[in-house]
Parts: sequence; C-alpha cells; structure tokens
Amino acid sequence: MEVEGTVVEPLPNAMFRVELDNKHQILAHISGRMRKFFIKILPGDKVTVELSPYDLTRGRITYRKK
Repeated sequence: MEVEGTVVEPLPNAMFRVELDNKHQILAHISGRMRKFFIKILPGDKVTVELSPYDLTRGRITYRKK
C-alpha cells in the first residue's frame, strides 16, 4: 500500500519519522535503490512511502518528490 507523507525528522541508520497526509506518524527507512544512487532526504521533503499490511507503523521510502 503506497501513501504520501512529509519527513518530520531524520533518525540514525537512514531511518526517518514521516507524517502521513492523514496526520499519523510512522517510522520509515530508505529503499535500497535510493541508497544506491545517494538520494538525500531532508526534513520537510514530500515522499511516497510503501506500508506493510502487517505493520502499519513502519514503511519504506520509495520516492522523493521534486
């Protein structure tokens, strides 16, 4: 399941706290392809997050909006 959100704060080990459009906050890590191509994510960036159907409090950042 993919949702939109805004990065609130960076955490250690390439983890980020992301606030979704419905005001929920989740913990998200960067996808491997974003790590591979050194895509930087800063607080305030709009991102697309993939959520697991099993744990809706964790996700993977797959895209950073321009």
